[in-house]
Amino acid sequence: MRLDPLPDVSAWTHSGVRAGFEVLFAEPTADGYLLRGHTTAVEGPQAWSVGYRIEVDRQWCTRRAEVRAVSAVGTVRTTLDRTGQGDDARWLVDGVPRRDLDGCLDVDLESSAVTNTLPVHRLDPAPGEPHEVPAVFVRAGDLGVERLEQEYRLRSRTPTAIRFDYASSTFDFECVLTYDASGLVLKYPGIAVRER
Repeated sequence: MRLDPLPDVSAWTHSGVRAGFEVLFAEPTADGYLLRGHTTAVEGPQAWSVGYRIEVDRQWCTRRAEVRAVSAVGTVRTTLDRTGQGDDARWLVDGVPRRDLDGCLDVDLESSAVTNTLPVHRLDPAPGEPHEVPAVFVRAGDLGVERLEQEYRLRSRTPTAIRFDYASSTFDFECVLTYDASGLVLKYPGIAVRER
């Protein structure tokens, strides 16, 4: 899907599941994009802060993600590295091979509204056509890593907004995600709304 370049700075208010704020700094690189961001939030009885640095290639596949979480129990870090393409994609989590993540091309951070932009940049869908795009899911508090099964179906597209039906069988969750012309989430129901 042809999209506009990302703005240098974007921000979201998180509300519903959690109360918080996220900011993203996006930089084009010779090989793709560098996404640097931070989310600080309160979710139930927990408060946490998650910072991330994600490198994506020209096809918008994650090459590397460095994630750091701070909470009342301390600081944890994790690094995810992808090798290979398509069905041959393999992942190392803190240097350890994770075969359960084979075939995933994206990192999806529970703490972030940003990472839902990654698969959208690769899709060129007809309305209603399903696209299975499993991702490496990173939990917000302890940075636990698991496989996330998810599907995107284009609902509509205008010059200023793109809408996808989103479903995750992993979490038995469905919603409509609204994006801007650059592929960044404008509205993620129950999660976040774009402020800038």
